[in-house]
Amino acid sequence: MPRSSGNTALKAARQARGLSSQQALAAALHDAARQLGMGEIVVSRKQIGRWESPNPPWPRDDHQQLLTHVLRLPIEELGFRAPWEDSTRPVPDKTAPPSPRHSTPPVLPRPMGSAGTQPATVGADFATVTEAHRRLYWSVSPATLHQAVAEHANLGTALLGETDGFARRILASALAESLLLAGRIQFFDLRQPDSADATFVRALQAAGEADDSLLGAAVLAHAAFVPGWAGRREDATERMRAARTYARRGPASAELLAWLDAVEAECLTRCGDHRQALALLRRAESVLSAGGDHLSPEWFTWFSATRLAAFKGNTELAAGLIPQARTTLETVLADLPETDGKQRIVVLADLAAVEAAARRPDPACALLEQALDQLGVTWYATGMERIRETRRALSPWQDSETVQQVDNRLYSWSTTLSSLQR
Repeated sequence: MPRSSGNTALKAARQARGLSSQQALAAALHDAARQLGMGEIVVSRKQIGRWESPNPPWPRDDHQQLLTHVLRLPIEELGFRAPWEDSTRPVPDKTAPPSPRHSTPPVLPRPMGSAGTQPATVGADFATVTEAHRRLYWSVSPATLHQAVAEHANLGTALLGETDGFARRILASALAESLLLAGRIQFFDLRQPDSADATFVRALQAAGEADDSLLGAAVLAHAAFVPGWAGRREDATERMRAARTYARRGPASAELLAWLDAVEAECLTRCGDHRQALALLRRAESVLSAGGDHLSPEWFTWFSATRLAAFKGNTELAAGLIPQARTTLETVLADLPETDGKQRIVVLADLAAVEAAARRPDPACALLEQALDQLGVTWYATGMERIRETRRALSPWQDSETVQQVDNRLYSWSTTLSSLQR
């Protein structure tokens, strides 16, 4: 199947940096030239269009410097190939050990020649393992699973260079899901936002290879969490705008559209705009209630009406709507399935924060004890962050016996070592 999507590596890197159009990248390159003291360098939108074509020309030296500065990736990882390289890619030495430099190789290779060397079943075979990792996420230790997912992504990236046609598209889609899962683990479970941001770029590249708009929307929305949680509202909003654009190419299910509203609401909550966040959450509830004609993709396993309520409870807490937050979060806790241990940690910590805000330290500590119990079963760095946030809210009562008991557990040998190791 001919490649019609162009230089997806450059396009994905551009969009991941919040530059939704070729003209936006042209403006960013112009501004970067002035910041770097390179003078007035103008890169036209037409030139960027040539770079994003299926056979992009090799950029001149000053353009390479600007591209790598703005997009924060080496020029070879932006889909360009030096003219002095051979036109055919050498057969890889499969006996050589893998390089330790990248846990998830950033370059998505093009197929070697007109026919792939892998059988037509390679995409489906690779996807089988990807699906297994999707299910294992809810129970396996994050550090352990991330290692397996990263190596699986290494394999998929290598196989992509030996595959073409329909099999390549299936393989690229499964690779995008693997990289998305790796990024989710890095961001939520291990709290490594910079690593997650780079992984999301590679996931978007793979989704582009597969021409899978819904996966692209999911990747971009996850990428919005990175600036959103850091308080960079404009960057998060730009990524969400791109995610919604991809979702419109869908067809997107009601659940996916509601999740996009919930993601943006959480980013706005982190940036202090609670009113707009609550408006988005109300819209998400309406979208879910109305339903739709389209089913969610099989990989869309991290959202439900209960999860939406968890988003809402956290925003109500941040907005100071304490009685509403208590009611919402208690309902979420009652409705959460037993297998959803990670979300249970977060909800228990948020409920504890509700009690702390109501100046009820003893019930707050009891809830934190439950959260720590669950944390001992299912490590979740985001859950630990919520627990620590609530403990800070209990500072006025830090000399009480119940708060000191929480501290004894929060700073036990095992918990402290787990936090440092992870």
